[in-house]
Parts: sequence; structure tokens; C-alpha cells
Amino acid sequence: MIKRFEELDVERKIQKKELFEVIKSEAATISIMDIVIAHAYLVDEGKYVQGNYREEYLKAYSKGFILKVKEIKDNKGKFKGKVNMEALKEALKLLNKQEEMLLKLRSKESHFFKIYKIVSIYATFVLDEPIHIVGTPFPGNFKVKYENGRYLCPVKEKQKDNPSAVCGFCIAEQDENV
Repeated sequence: MIKRFEELDVERKIQKKELFEVIKSEAATISIMDIVIAHAYLVDEGKYVQGNYREEYLKAYSKGFILKVKEIKDNKGKFKGKVNMEALKEALKLLNKQEEMLLKLRSKESHFFKIYKIVSIYATFVLDEPIHIVGTPFPGNFKVKYENGRYLCPVKEKQKDNPSAVCGFCIAEQDENV
């Protein structure tokens, strides 16, 4: 678990810039070795992805998670607005449960999970963007899209109650054309 997230006072309203400072301090603890191990995990998990879009999958996940760490570290954090604390509290609860389940099964993926957790909170509550970046592929040749000021996901409805997914707190909406 990420100690700084656990120390957040979720009973009071906080500014996005305050949450970002917590995220940035956690990102600073991610070493190049953590990133190498996390990337190796993604490549290993990619072997379960259909061959015809495995390369797109790896590119989207590397860009959406691994490279976001550098973005966080380099960002000056001039964010405005307040954080939806109720939604953040629920997101942290879900991510903590996912982390506990993962660590019981296989602790080596904890390098990726820390990145996954930090980036998920950053994208959702600081950037107001979906967790999976625009262009992330899903089975059936569907992708996360941005249209008319809305982020659309092809799997949101099917995954929103999945305890292993972050769809429940992701800001993307279900793509009705899927």
C-alpha cells in the first residue's frame, strides 16, 4: 500500500494540487529498476493478448502507465479544482483490495501495481482523463476514444463491477456504439 495515500484525510476536501503532490512524492520513489520490472511484467502479460493487437496493447500500456511516471515526475503541478473525495475514497478502497489480492497470488507484480495505482489516481482525479489512454485497444478491434468532449470506453459497462478492474471509478463513459 502506498503510505502517503493512506495518510490523506479523505474526510476533508482537498485541492487537486494537494493530491498531485502526494502522487508526485510517490512517483519519486519509483526507480528505473522498478520501471524495467514493470515493463517486463507487461510484456509477459502481453503473451495472453491476441497476436493481432499485442503490439498496440504493449504500446498503449507502456505509454499509459510506464511513461506517465516520467510525466508525473516532470510535471510542475499547476492544477486547479477540488477532488471528489467520496469517489477518491472508493477508488483507494478498491485499489487497496486489488493490491491485497495481487500480493497474495504473486508479489513480483507489485512493481507494476504501484505504477498502476499512482497513474490511475493521477489520471482520474487530477487530469480528469480515463485510466486507459485514448487509443488503448480492446478485443473486437475496439478502442478508448475521445469524441465531442467525452471519453468513451468499449468495455466500461461490462467491467464496472469487476473487482479486478478500475472501470468503476474511471471517468470514461460506455461507448454506445459497441
